[in-house]
Amino acid sequence: MQKSDTMMNILGNGTRFKGNLKVAGSLRIDGDFDGEMTVSETLIVGKAGKLKGTIKAKNSIIGGIINGNLSTKEKVELQVGAKFDGDLICKKLIIEEGVLFDGNCQMSEIKPMEKEKQPEKTK
Repeated sequence: MQKSDTMMNILGNGTRFKGNLKVAGSLRIDGDFDGEMTVSETLIVGKAGKLKGTIKAKNSIIGGIINGNLSTKEKVELQVGAKFDGDLICKKLIIEEGVLFDGNCQMSEIKPMEKEKQPEKTK
């Protein structure tokens, strides 16, 4: 049996899933997903993949369509032809030419509202 960090799960083309999904390991999506998703390792959305909802993962490679919010602990890669509409939180971001990105991106550890509340440093 494989360890969870190397396990690959697949939601194939033509498959539709609606609901909450927790994945130990990595997940590739070539079908349609609607709901909340948590992936412990890498989320891969193929060119035919369509996601709607709230998604959390360690890393993400997006070639398809996402409508919703994506939060990753590490890196997000938006590949040629990808469409992203929503809010994105990550540490590292790669956007290839030809990607449609409509939303907000936060790459810092501190949320925008928390920045305003922090005391100013004295000189």
